[in-house]
Parts: sequence; structure tokens; C-alpha cells
Amino acid sequence: MSTELRRLRNYIDGEFRDAADGRTTEVVNPATGEAYATAPLSGQADVDAAMEAAARAFPAWRDTTPAERQKALLKIADAFEERAEELIAAEVENTGKPVGLTRSEEIPPMVDQIRFFAGAARMLEGRSAGEYMDGMTSIIRREPVGVCAQVAPWNYPMMMAVWKFAPAIAAGNTVVLKPSDTTPASTVLIADIVGSILPKGVFNVICGDRDTGRMMVEHDIPAMASITGSVRAGMSVAESASKDLKRVHLELGGKAPVVVFEDTDIAKAVEDIAVAGYFNAGQDCTAATRVLVQESIHDEFVAALAKAASETKTGRPDDEDVLFGPLNNPNQLKQVSGFIDRLPAHAKVEAGGHQVGDKGYFYAPTVVSGLKQDDEIVQNEVFGPVITVQSFTDEDQAVEYANGVEYALASSVWTKDHARAMRMSKKLDFGCVWINTHIPLVAEMPHGGFKKSGYGKDLSAYGFEDYTRIKHVMTSLDG
Repeated sequence: MSTELRRLRNYIDGEFRDAADGRTTEVVNPATGEAYATAPLSGQADVDAAMEAAARAFPAWRDTTPAERQKALLKIADAFEERAEELIAAEVENTGKPVGLTRSEEIPPMVDQIRFFAGAARMLEGRSAGEYMDGMTSIIRREPVGVCAQVAPWNYPMMMAVWKFAPAIAAGNTVVLKPSDTTPASTVLIADIVGSILPKGVFNVICGDRDTGRMMVEHDIPAMASITGSVRAGMSVAESASKDLKRVHLELGGKAPVVVFEDTDIAKAVEDIAVAGYFNAGQDCTAATRVLVQESIHDEFVAALAKAASETKTGRPDDEDVLFGPLNNPNQLKQVSGFIDRLPAHAKVEAGGHQVGDKGYFYAPTVVSGLKQDDEIVQNEVFGPVITVQSFTDEDQAVEYANGVEYALASSVWTKDHARAMRMSKKLDFGCVWINTHIPLVAEMPHGGFKKSGYGKDLSAYGFEDYTRIKHVMTSLDG
């Protein structure tokens, strides 16, 4: 007997709707490989309706006071806490993540981030008013940019939705948000929560594929396009947005170097790096997946890391003993497997390197050693539970190898030498440098990279300011 699939719907102008032409796609649970829902495959009519709703809502929302926007966001944060179990259930179906880790590692940061941006709404700063020309007073206005077209990824669907809508709405913008076509469930639930608090049209969610996202970016209404995704997707967005000079906010791929010096506590470093590399199946643009180890401790480190990988478990969401769940979709499983299948002869798989089970998209925690700087798996983002290891001789070579990729999002340095850590933090060309840790984030600090990792910041006051524009007002003192 076939099970009826749950029907997800778009949220436009304060109401849930099917796609205008009725098209849908199936949504698959990656832990089982089986469909559990259908979602709209939104087309031009749906994009038009969402953008027009956001445009109608913008003037009134723009003119709300920061205190009013703060109050709304605080209500949203409270509602997220109250409906946490619903959000967890939706996210676990979306992604196959472990239930316990989703509860402990995602809900609290999301709630905190919304509350941070609620406070940021009342803390905009600028130059003080003053007479910079005789007889003239100048002031700076910070204003919302307008309607924001936002595209979220599939690796952290509900948290990335928060990173998108919270700063935009706090600044007085209105939003049209598209989740990934493989993970729409939690974002549709977020629409139900947020829509019950905000005026209609301020927050809209449309489901669809990459063509839907392209229609959003190319639409003439949005003043800004924001995307978290692949480099290829980011370049496409930047190209499309350039046609009418939209502002663009891009958080793209990463290939984080993890630089381990010989004075490091190996046992502690291995334990922390394994978690930072395998958490969320390595599907994290900041994941600790490119380890550079000083040659004097290389063999000892690799052996310890391979042992840690062999003791790390992947499995179903309800298994309390697993660190991570499946890869998100069959294409991602194929991509990760392909990197291992194409390894050069000089590389050695120290642990893992294979799919786990015959149901769902699980992949074993993997360690690959013996690699060279120009190897494909070193240069390109795997986005899976695969940690590569290279050796280096000295600090200069460590910097050369670390910076020798096209990505520049995150990095870490492991050493007991404070001066060395400070030198490395200056020389590493990445948007974040962690020292003796890897992957913690806080709402107060910016997240974003350089080079092909994109531009613009998430989180922090810097991320909030990205959703504002600056206006100079000058007035004559002569009346």
C-alpha cells in the first residue's frame, strides 16, 4: 500500500498556496531514500506574486520603528522555542540529521541569533551629525535596501533561513526566501511561525529549483540578492544581478585549512578536528577537512586521526550514538564517492572511503593521506565526511599550502606558541581564523570569506549592516 505524501505549499502574502500551474516535486528523506512530501515547483507567476507582495508590504514595514521590529523578532524567537520539536522533526526529515544533535546544536543558536538581530535593530551606528562645511549640517541615515531575494542551502536549511531573514527583517526590509528543492520542509514550517507574527507580505517563502532561484534574482523588484550555496551558483547569481545592478550578498564554498604544528597536544587536536570535520557529514563550508600537519608529527597524527574516524559513527536520526547522518541527496553521494574513486596513486585511504548501508545516502568517516597540493581533492570542495592530510616543513610552507586554494572562508591554527598563532592569523587569507579550536560561531561575530568564498557577512553587526543603505542628508543653517 502506498503512503500519501504530505503536501508542502508556498507562503505568499500571508497565505499558503500551491504553485500557480500546479507543478510539484517530490521531497526525499536522505536517511531512507524515500519520498515523504511534495513541494511546489514555483514558476514565474509564483515569483511575481511573492515579489509583488513583498513590494506592497515594504513601505509600511520600512516605516516601523526599530522597537517595533525588535518586538516582532523577539516574538519569533519565543515561538521558535515553543515549537522547537516541530522544527526538529521537519529538519530531521529534510536532512536525516541526528535528532539529539539537531535539538542541542541548532535550536539554541537559531533562537539566539534571532534575538541578537532583534537587538541590532536598535543599535545602528554612523558618523555623528556635524558641520563639515561652514553653514551646513550633515547627518547620515541608515535605511533598508528594499525587497530581498534570498536563497538558502540544503546543509543547514532552517539555520540558514534564520541567517537570511532575521537581519533583513530587523533592518526594515521585506523578504522572498527560497529553500533548496531537497530541503523545503523546515522553511515552510518557519513561514507558518513567522507569518503568524509579521504583517502579511513581509516574509514570503517559495519552493522550487534553480530555475526558480534564477527568476528571483533576475526579477526587477528585489533590490538585493543573497545566496548561500556553491561557487557556481554564486557566480551565476552575481552575473544575473549585474544586469540591473542589484546588491549581492554571497556566502559560498570553503576549503578550510587546519594547520597543526609539532607542539600541539595531538590527542586533543585529533578529537576536536574529527568532530569539526565530520559534523553534519562534513556538509559545512567551514568544516575541518583539509589538515596540514608539521612533518615531525605527521605519522603519529594520521594514525590517531584514522583511529578517531574508525570510532566515529554515522547512522539513522534516532540513533543517539551517531555524530552525523546521511549526505543530503544521491548527487552529493556520487560527488563524494567520485573524489575517492579518482584519488591519485600516491594517495592512501587511511579510514573509510565507502558508502555505509544500502538504504539512504550514508558515507563512512574518511581520512586520506599522502596528498600533494595540486591534487583534485585538496583543491576542490568535497562537502562530505572526508578529511585530507598533507605534511609541511615550516611555517612558510604551511602558509603557502593553506592559502594555495581558491576558497577563503575559514581556517584554524593549532599550536601552543602564542606568537606563532598571531603570525599565522595575520598571514592566513581567510575570513575566520580559529586558534586551537575549529567551527564555533557566535551571533556577535561575522561569518564570511574572501576570494571564491564570496563577499558580504552573515551574523554580527556587519551582517546586519549589509542589509542597509547609507544616505547623506545635508541642511543649510541659514534657514
